[in-house]
Amino acid sequence: MFIRLAEQHRQFVQDLVMNLQALALVLENRGYLASCYTCGNQMNSASFMVSLTDNHLIRFLVSDYGITWTEMRDDRELMKLEGAEAINQLQELANLVKYQVKPHLAHQEVAYSI
Repeated sequence: MFIRLAEQHRQFVQDLVMNLQALALVLENRGYLASCYTCGNQMNSASFMVSLTDNHLIRFLVSDYGITWTEMRDDRELMKLEGAEAINQLQELANLVKYQVKPHLAHQEVAYSI
């Protein structure tokens, strides 16, 4: 049972990394400063970053050790989430791209335009 769960977790992380890479490309094509870095070819970890506006940065980290979402403005941490909550915030960011809607991120006063 545990071997199966470990393999499912590895597959989940790989899928998440592939989706982060795709999201970074789409955001770049829409004019945002975005990047997604992975370590090696195994796709078992990634560091995703996007600058939504001046001094408003989102960092999403995924690895076998965990998943974190950090939102910063003016070099100050506004919000840090882990696990499922971090993935929910990532979905909000993906909605920004998919539906061209304003996501429910920490600071709503920022006008997002795609």
